[in-house]
Amino acid sequence: MSELILVVDDEEDLVELVAFNLERNGFQTVQALNGRDAITLAIEKLPRLIVLDLMLPDVDGLEVFRTLRKNEKTAGIPIIMLTAKADEVDRIVGLELGADDYVTKPFSPRELVLRVKGILRRSVESVATPSASLEFGPIRIDPERFEVYIEGELAVLTSTEFRLLQELMVRRGKVLTRRYLLENVWGYVHNVTDRTVDTHIKRLRQKIGPAAAAYIETIRGVGYRFADSERQPLSLDELEDTADEVDLI
Repeated sequence: MSELILVVDDEEDLVELVAFNLERNGFQTVQALNGRDAITLAIEKLPRLIVLDLMLPDVDGLEVFRTLRKNEKTAGIPIIMLTAKADEVDRIVGLELGADDYVTKPFSPRELVLRVKGILRRSVESVATPSASLEFGPIRIDPERFEVYIEGELAVLTSTEFRLLQELMVRRGKVLTRRYLLENVWGYVHNVTDRTVDTHIKRLRQKIGPAAAAYIETIRGVGYRFADSERQPLSLDELEDTADEVDLI
């Protein structure tokens, strides 16, 4: 069965255009023209990915996003924000909330389809490779079930946050540059800034808590590293100041 994509926008013509291009590429689609319907359909249908416009007539797109992230059923569904707001500050707000991607209008339907495919492909690759569980300190990743446990408790992460943590743990002890992470977690480096990585790292640290976040070190001006030795919990400010001899990837 082809994968289901939920397309949400108050412009009916745009919804039909996006749905047409997705269906032509083998996806099924379900559409919503307002925020309330989007929330209902997301919970009922559990799509593999959501394309979400931020400027909706009833429930604001950001509120729809927050609602879906708080619901256990929909928290892990990848979401691409689609908006006419092209300012960097709007993009940063979206990414800080945990969006998997951010596309501004006007946009190329073909590019949007490619981004959808890229996010879904990386989700599958994260589950398939590696097949064994990853465990270090208080963190355990179960790739087959797409789950992360912190001190035995399930942590609710987005698909991008999952892949980011997995990539850091797989290459424990190595410094991963922001460009490397953009290429291997997001799958692209065009039209995005290093801030994309930084905002996701910040969000990931908050979700996994200080005991686990202490293992994700900031190498100032370069990137991030997952520590290869036992660590004491650090504050978020202390984590931002990590710097020493590095082995770059």
